[in-house]
Amino acid sequence: MDSAFLISAFVTLFVVIDPVGLSPLFVAMTSGMSPRARRAIAVRACVVAVAILALFGALGESVLGFIGISMPAFRIAGGLLLFLTALDMLFERRTKRREDRAEEAEDEDDDHDPSVFPLAIPLLAGPGSIASMILLTGARPGIEGYLWVTGVMIAVVAIAFLLFLASGLLERGLGRTGIVVVTRLLGMLLAALAVQFVLDGLRDYGLATGLAS
Repeated sequence: MDSAFLISAFVTLFVVIDPVGLSPLFVAMTSGMSPRARRAIAVRACVVAVAILALFGALGESVLGFIGISMPAFRIAGGLLLFLTALDMLFERRTKRREDRAEEAEDEDDDHDPSVFPLAIPLLAGPGSIASMILLTGARPGIEGYLWVTGVMIAVVAIAFLLFLASGLLERGLGRTGIVVVTRLLGMLLAALAVQFVLDGLRDYGLATGLAS
């Protein structure tokens, strides 16, 4: 396999997935959790993301087309769901729910587990990374190309996993006040990212060309 292509694939997926940028989001979404709970969430998020990206790399847009969903519709839906999460971060509704259960069982219940949404989908395996997998595997058709691209994707997700594991150090460094400030700031940035997803979807439909450019 051409080394230049592998480097290009790694850079593309690293920039789109952005493991470094996701680590403070992981801190904000798992604030107050035990290291064990954080590890479990990190493992689930990364495993689910790898499975989804590998699936789309293998089957491409036919996965969405089979159930009648276009990539623009996927972008819009992902953006709207992500915006709801951003509102929780901005108004600390998630934090208040956790404080109410501070003396309950150590593990978070499924209703407040961010591993599948929004960490796995759409932050790790979002429209951008899914589209990147489709384009990269399309550029090198065949089983060999698919395996190389999938290996590169796994390496990028593994970097995100290691940064997630180090999130406790980051949280201790920031302190409670710092976490509140960062959570609000990232909530605003996440809201902007969600709106951008929606605008990108509308642009692909030809409905918001001027706004999404």
